[in-house]
Amino acid sequence: MIEIQNLSKCYSGAQALRSLCLRVPRGAVYGLVGPNGAGKSTLLRCLAGVSRPDGGSILIDGQPIWENPALKARIAYIPDELYDFTSSSLLDMKKFYRGFYPAFDQALFDKLAEAFPIDPKKPIRHLSKGMQKQAAFWLNLALQPDLLLLDEPVDGLDPVMRRQLWSLILGEVERREMTVVISSHNLRELEDVCDHVGVLDYGRLLLERALSQLQEDFVKLQIVFRPGDPPVLPGLTPLHHSSTGKVHTFILKCGQQAADEAARAVDPVFHDILPLTLEEIFIYELGGADYAVKDLVL
Repeated sequence: MIEIQNLSKCYSGAQALRSLCLRVPRGAVYGLVGPNGAGKSTLLRCLAGVSRPDGGSILIDGQPIWENPALKARIAYIPDELYDFTSSSLLDMKKFYRGFYPAFDQALFDKLAEAFPIDPKKPIRHLSKGMQKQAAFWLNLALQPDLLLLDEPVDGLDPVMRRQLWSLILGEVERREMTVVISSHNLRELEDVCDHVGVLDYGRLLLERALSQLQEDFVKLQIVFRPGDPPVLPGLTPLHHSSTGKVHTFILKCGQQAADEAARAVDPVFHDILPLTLEEIFIYELGGADYAVKDLVL
């Protein structure tokens, strides 16, 4: 679906993307994670054809996105900062969108009214921030896009509406093999909906995996060493090591079998291997890229 090669983008001398390469398969729900300023929003703007890269290429179904109206008509983009025409209502924006998106489905638009408690005749700028975001989803889902780009999509929404939106999005992924690329800091939520993850840092792709594979590559080992034994695991370099009383916790970039073998080799009193959450993987992986949580004395 999406093939990105050596993508670069610079703003006023600041390098937002640096020779970035990325691949998103059709029908995937792909999560972009990374610290503030990592280049996630810039990448989404380039994918949407809003920003022109300085170098490299973006191909969607083998076609370049820049100045390609037919391809853009198959893409929906909901940015973090929404924009609507002054005094326009949801119905006004619907008429505008229908002129650019041939796949706009009026029946689906009418059906989605059941999910969103919004007056479609009310000016969008008079709605709350959360309801403005709901209006954006209402419009963009009715476009029936092949590719949906989302930047902090559920920020400002209550838990019930967030669950409603994810249900609608994943339903479209299953029904039409819609591809979704999501940038979000809510890693717990991404863990529930994404099947692929890319970690960005300083405009580069730090790692890219299927979520299931990514979680298999990191483990948390809790171990109690015998008295007098040093807290060392042969053949493994931990990403992080901490201790509480006699229990030592190691974050390891390896599979469960390798962690189990290393633990058994030191003949501990006790050991247990636990999976890491996506948030823990993000923190400890970027900890090696000068993004560790710092202990400050204030």
